[in-house]
Amino acid sequence: MDLRPSHSFCQPSSRTKRSWFRLLPDFSHRLAFSALFGAALLVVLSTSRAHAEFTVCNQTLDVVNLAVGQKVDNADQTDGWWTIGANHCVNIIREELANRYIYLYATDVFGHAILNGSTEMCVDRRRFSIRGIEECWQRGHIAARFVEVDTLEQVRWTYFLTGNSP
Repeated sequence: MDLRPSHSFCQPSSRTKRSWFRLLPDFSHRLAFSALFGAALLVVLSTSRAHAEFTVCNQTLDVVNLAVGQKVDNADQTDGWWTIGANHCVNIIREELANRYIYLYATDVFGHAILNGSTEMCVDRRRFSIRGIEECWQRGHIAARFVEVDTLEQVRWTYFLTGNSP
C-alpha cells in the first residue's frame, strides 16, 4: 500500500524549485538596488534645508485657531488663521526664522481666547494678513493680545500649546 499523497500540490515539483532559484538572484539585485536608492534619497533629504522652521503643536484636547505675528520687511505683520487639531502640529513659518520674537494668539472654536498675552496686535474674523499693529479698531480689525515667544535667535523653533500655556 502506497502512503504517499496522491495530489501533486502537496509536494513541490522540481520545476517549482528551479523557478524559485532562478528568481533569487534577481530578487537580491533588486534588494541591493532598493537599499542603495534609499540611502541616496536619505542623503539628499538630510542635506537639503528643512521646510518647517516654526511649528506649533497643540497638546490640548481642543481644536484651536492660531494667529501669528512677526516682523516682515521691518514692519509688524499678523497672519491667521491656522486650525490645529488636538494633539497635532502645524508648520506656521516655513523659512528659517529671521526674528527672535514670534507672537501667537489662539482661540477655541467658539472664538474665546485660550492663548492670551500682553502684546496687542490685529486679527480679523476670517483668514487675514495685516500689516501694522496700530489702531486695529480704526482700521476695521480686532485687537487681540498675543503671547511673545522668545526663540533665543534660533533658526528653528517648536512651540507646545498646552492647557496651561501662558
